[in-house]
Amino acid sequence: AREEEEKKEGLIEFYDSFKDMFEFFCKNTTIHGTIRLVCSDGNRMKTAFWTLLFLASFGMLYWQFALMFSQYWAYPVVLTMSMHSEPKMFPAITICNLDPYRFELVSEHLVQLDHMAEESLAFLYGINTSASLFHVNEKNIHIKDLSSMGNLSRSSFKLSQNFSLLRMPNHSKRSGKKQSNVGFRLCNATGGNCFYKTYSSGMDAILEWYRFHYMNIMSQLPVIINISDHEEQIEDMVYSCQYDGEPCRPSDYVHFHHPVFGSCYTFNSKGTDPFWTATKPGIPYGLSLILRAEQKDHIPLLSTVAGVKVMIHNHNQTPFLEHEGFDIRPGIATTIGIQQDEVNRLGGNYGKCTTNGGDVNVKLLYNNSYTLQACLHSCFQHIMVKKCGCGYYYYPLPPGAEYCDYNKQPAWGHCFYQLYKRLRNHHLNCFDQCPKPCRESLYKVSAGTAKWPSVKSQDWVRQALRHQNGYNSTSHRKDIAKVTIFYQQLNYQAVNESPLLTENLLLSSMGSQWSLWFGSSVLSVVEMFELLIDTLVLSLLFCYQRFRAKKTLKVARTPTVPS
Repeated sequence: AREEEEKKEGLIEFYDSFKDMFEFFCKNTTIHGTIRLVCSDGNRMKTAFWTLLFLASFGMLYWQFALMFSQYWAYPVVLTMSMHSEPKMFPAITICNLDPYRFELVSEHLVQLDHMAEESLAFLYGINTSASLFHVNEKNIHIKDLSSMGNLSRSSFKLSQNFSLLRMPNHSKRSGKKQSNVGFRLCNATGGNCFYKTYSSGMDAILEWYRFHYMNIMSQLPVIINISDHEEQIEDMVYSCQYDGEPCRPSDYVHFHHPVFGSCYTFNSKGTDPFWTATKPGIPYGLSLILRAEQKDHIPLLSTVAGVKVMIHNHNQTPFLEHEGFDIRPGIATTIGIQQDEVNRLGGNYGKCTTNGGDVNVKLLYNNSYTLQACLHSCFQHIMVKKCGCGYYYYPLPPGAEYCDYNKQPAWGHCFYQLYKRLRNHHLNCFDQCPKPCRESLYKVSAGTAKWPSVKSQDWVRQALRHQNGYNSTSHRKDIAKVTIFYQQLNYQAVNESPLLTENLLLSSMGSQWSLWFGSSVLSVVEMFELLIDTLVLSLLFCYQRFRAKKTLKVARTPTVPS
């Protein structure tokens, strides 16, 4: 008893055996159930039961720990939605007149292409369209400061006759009827590996065939031209423009030309002018436009739609009109209500996204802010320049590249359509290299239409437009359109990603499991580490004692040599 009273706990316990160390731990630890391993040493069945129960609880604990860590390292996210209401900037609005230019520099080639299209339509369908479809005497667009380049129409470029439209029979297995597809043949540089670019609709085939030749013709134009610097002004397309009851200013829009959708204007492109701050919802406080929607196509087989193309998008963003937007009918008043949503992604380990595109491996060919479409187009253009030796006409060019021309690259069409098919099937790595923006605004649109102007009001509306804007037409409502774009509500919905398991939540869950299976705390974990250290030190001491005993025994057995 006196020895036990004098015995004190030291920094490192020096026990006589592992059994003494284990008994001391079980009697003094705060972990529940361990004392039963010692108190029941007289009953081996109880000792075995509590030992198995202790080991099973220990195994279940670390199994739960493994599940928690596997879920944590999967980096799951949870979406939280919140509503905000505050004054905000009106979005950028792009409008196009769906009337692409017929440039004077390539006008002769475009006339030849029209004649080829006329012959193809006559061959396929027996239709004579020379009088009703093609307008070879339309006004051509002259671009300034290019007089020194001469007449490109008289250059060595020639339209190829190797891509004629053909009708190919196709036996439908579903209906059992014989049908025919329309398309044209494309081959590689050696004339092999040919395939037919076919469409079940002859209209789609003719439009694609015409666009294919059109790109080769337009590649003859210089890459850098100031298309906006010609005689057309915004008054030729926009008869009236008002925002929040105030007339629009010349600084509120920028002009550009789209090769398919024609002359385009973007309002509030930068989104920095306080004039475009939306303070109230409703039709009277939106953007109201009266537009020219004349059905007088310069290139009828390139744009078959009459009206106006409208797209609502973010500021400093390139409008990809071929993928988004909607058409406004002539003679119709369209009201478009918009509702904004914001999406905020975490990025990093929780998902692939980019803040401003600076960390993306694809070099953007557009001067505006990063978007997924801009990255995909840039990625495809870089691959096409590398694989095909030239660039796609509808996308910007990388430095040192040139647009495709089948006089210089006869097989570029074969290369392009193969690559584009792989892009659509996600077989190119562009979708892997182009992440979504970490923060983006989305606009939900709802529209309503009505005839405008009405039968009784069209006379005075036309007279007012004629007096103020020089409007001159007798088409009775078929060459003008009215569109009003407004915020339905100023409150917007924000969708935010947040981690499902944070470090604090992980530690809290681990503590809950530890308390569930052992009824202990963090200090109990420290006690287990202390037990491990004591075990390690005691093992080293026993090994050292055994080594000293062997050495002493070896010295004792050495025979003594008499002197």
